[in-house]
Amino acid sequence: MNRALKLFGIFMTFILITHFSVNVANADAAPGDVVVTLGQDLSKQQANEILSRMNVDENVPTLYVTNEEEHKYLGDYISAQTIGSRALSSSKITLGETDTGIHVTSDHITWVTNEMYANSLITAGIKDAEVHVTAPFDVSGTAALTGLIKAYESATDQVIPEEQKNVANEEMIRTAELGDSIGEEEAAELITLIKEEIASTSIESEEEMKTIIIQLAEEINVTLTETQVNDLSALFMKMKELNIDWDAVSSQIDKVRENLSGFLESDEARSFFDRMIEAGKSFFNSIRSFFSS
Repeated sequence: MNRALKLFGIFMTFILITHFSVNVANADAAPGDVVVTLGQDLSKQQANEILSRMNVDENVPTLYVTNEEEHKYLGDYISAQTIGSRALSSSKITLGETDTGIHVTSDHITWVTNEMYANSLITAGIKDAEVHVTAPFDVSGTAALTGLIKAYESATDQVIPEEQKNVANEEMIRTAELGDSIGEEEAAELITLIKEEIASTSIESEEEMKTIIIQLAEEINVTLTETQVNDLSALFMKMKELNIDWDAVSSQIDKVRENLSGFLESDEARSFFDRMIEAGKSFFNSIRSFFSS
């Protein structure tokens, strides 16, 4: 009996210590914490230029992403040639206040849009963060998600399940491919709508999933091929089977929409569009002057 009580006491002590350790580790993560990831194959000069562009110094917590990791998470969805043999994509993630959502900016990224990153990060379980993706020169951007997930895990002391990482990467690739066909904005919006539908509706079969995908595509005036419908259906059926907090997904999607809306109303956006309008006026005035002379 005494031995049993001792064993029980040891077990409870272990549980309490483990629980306390987890809480302490998570408590260490605070809004404003920054983690940077750099591609392992960057030269020293390239790395320094990227750190300068991110407005951080060499003392910031930094992780390195290898080309092997990129192939691990992308190899099932795009060719090895497309992934390449060097890890160059880099990222910066800054933890935000609760319920601020995900806000993504990027430069030197040519294929994956900011909205695609945001959507895929939400699928991976990442929330409330400022994200910046960059590279030393123009790249597709497909490898950056690997670093972003790695950085978030480090900053929050969380472990994101491998299945969720894989689905997030597949989502990013499928959305980018779809963007080549139907337009980047339309592709990102369709993926968002499908997620919102999954969060609010009980979908039991792949046929139901296909029907929903086709209906949502029609709502935004998009026509999908049979292959595209099948690929998206397979992706979202996988996603549906994961232990994803769909309430959190819906909340983060709402925040992303608010962030985008906020940008359109911001002084920065107004300044940008004002410059575009002025450039347009100058262009048409020059044409008018040419034909008048």
